[in-house]
This record gives sequence, structure tokens and C-alpha cells, in this order.
Amino acid sequence: MAHALALAARGLGNTWPNPAVGCVILAGGAETGGPDRGRIVGRGFTQPGGRPHAERLALDMAGAAARGGTAYVTLEPCAHHGKTPPCAEALIAAGVARVVTALTDPDPRVAGKGHAMLRAAGIAVTEGVMEDAARRLNAGFLKRVTRGLPFVTLKMAATLDGRIATASGESRWLTGSGARRAVHAMRMRHDAVMVGAGTARADDPDLTVRDIGARHQPVRIVIDSRLAHSPDSRLGRSARDVPIWMLHSPDAPAPSRAAWAATGAELIEVPAQDGRVDLRAALGALAGRGLTRVLCEGGGQLASALVGAGLVDELAVYHAGCLIGAEGAPVLGPLGIGPLADAPRPRLLDVTALGPDALTRWAF
Repeated sequence: MAHALALAARGLGNTWPNPAVGCVILAGGAETGGPDRGRIVGRGFTQPGGRPHAERLALDMAGAAARGGTAYVTLEPCAHHGKTPPCAEALIAAGVARVVTALTDPDPRVAGKGHAMLRAAGIAVTEGVMEDAARRLNAGFLKRVTRGLPFVTLKMAATLDGRIATASGESRWLTGSGARRAVHAMRMRHDAVMVGAGTARADDPDLTVRDIGARHQPVRIVIDSRLAHSPDSRLGRSARDVPIWMLHSPDAPAPSRAAWAATGAELIEVPAQDGRVDLRAALGALAGRGLTRVLCEGGGQLASALVGAGLVDELAVYHAGCLIGAEGAPVLGPLGIGPLADAPRPRLLDVTALGPDALTRWAF
């Protein structure tokens, strides 16, 4: 199962709206001490766009050797006819003797039906193997299906004293090359990268994955209530090459809508609160379009708004080994915290050294 989970992780950021699933098939006799004990005859992980599924690829690799074997799958095999036949049926047809899964699929079209179909065919089913690891891996898919929201990682880069720029606005490059490469790898593991209008205007970013042999590019998202960011920006000029989704309020002017539509960007109107895009509604719209994992690289205002609204699942902070002082721009905007007891206290997940910098990850 650990091997199947490692395979599944290869699909993160590239399989939406489907989950990232891994499958490993052992030849018959592997569980009973036969001559093929422990021999892997098939393996696969969900391919770009969610198809083919992991089970189908593993079965194709195994061929006749799957008969009487054991399939380890990180998520319950699907039981419904979509753009591909049910994987549960494929496992039955291949003649596997046992299926071991980590998670039950919460999708109402599956939700135990895959396990039931396998058992009805006489296949032994073991559930819940490495369930916690599988739940962490597919937290985005699970949250989209059960709560209608994507998993949000808030990425911030700050000095040791919590500043993101000098008083003059200079911030390039706050962290070193190792941290920058880690950010690109993080982008590649997410379905989309999101910034606010202020960051888009100040930095004129392109938000692509670079310099690490990217297998795919995430969707690029800008939250811009009135579509004030220039269509002649780097984002606008590259909208036909890498998808751009502009989330705006109903008050966005018609000329700005037309100008952005002409670039090839997708315009998504969402409700507003106090003249600004409603962030919960915005994230719901993204989930409705199939996104499961969103990396927010916005500035202090968007970051504090997401934290304040309870919409951040994981915090990734790149700590630069330097000091700027109180006159620098803070990493977060106002949170309106009164008593210290009201301050959010995420849980530390891990710490990684990146040359002169460090990455800390926190869970909310």
C-alpha cells in the first residue's frame, strides 16, 4: 500500500476533478508463500485529467498474471459508468482473488458500492490499510466531494521578523534558489495557483512551473473584483498558452470583461461582500469546476482574508534568513485579533531546511 500511495502522489495536481489513485498488483501466491511471493506484476496511477484510472493501467500491465492475485488500491474502486467502465468490474473480470483498499470513496456514485460489488463476486476485500496516509494524500478530493470546497494551501515567504518586502516594496529575491525551486515543485502538486489583484499588479507574475521539468501547468487564478489588472500583463498575454481564470464581482465593468475575454481567459462571476469577491463563494465556484487543490500565493490582504474566514487548510511558510524591521510590509494584513486566546494556532507538521532558508508547514 505504501508503494501504491507513492504512485498516487505522482498524479497530484494533474488528475482533477478525479482523485489521485495508485494501484499495485501482486501475482497469485504472493500472500500464501507460493513461488511468486512478493512479485509485483502490475502497477499504475491515475493519468492526467483522471483517465485512465490506476486500476486499469495496473491490470493492463499485469495481464493474465492478475488472475488469483491481490490488488492494493489507495481508494475504493469505482462502481459507476462514467467516461470509463467501473474499475470494480475490471478487477472482477481480471480474476483477482483479493482487493486491499485504504479509503472508501465518499463520492455518492461509489460510497461502498465498489467494495460491495467486489464481495458479491467472491473477492476478499480488506479495507482501511494506511487510511490516514491516504486521507492526507487525497485531502483535496475528499474536501471537494464532502464540503464543496477545494483544499487550500496558503504559501507565504517572509523574513525572520515576518516581513515580505522593504518599505520601498522590494521583495525580489527574498529567499534563495533552493526555496524558489521548492515553490515550483509545490505549484506542480496543486491544481491551481491563486493570487489577488494587488499581487498581480505589483509583481506582474506568470505563476507557471519553471526549471524543474514540469509535467503540467496549474490553472492560474486571479481574484480581481473589478478586473482592474491589465489584460496586457504577463498573465493576459499568456492566457491562451496556460489557463487563466479571473474571479470577479457582478460590478466588474463590461469593457474590462470584454478585454479579458479577448485574451482567452475564463471569466467567473461570483457574489460580492462589501464590494469584494466573496472568498467562500469563490472557492465554491472553483470546486464546482472540479478543482481539488489550490495554492494561494497572494499578498498580505488576501492571506489574512482567507485565514480570517477559516478557508485555509495548510500554511507553508518559507522563512528567509534575513531581517527587515518594522518599516517593512507585514506577511499578513489585519486579522482583528483582540485577546490572544482568539489567535489562530495551526499545528506544526514539519520543518525542512532549504540552504539558507527554511520551510515550515502547518495544518489548521
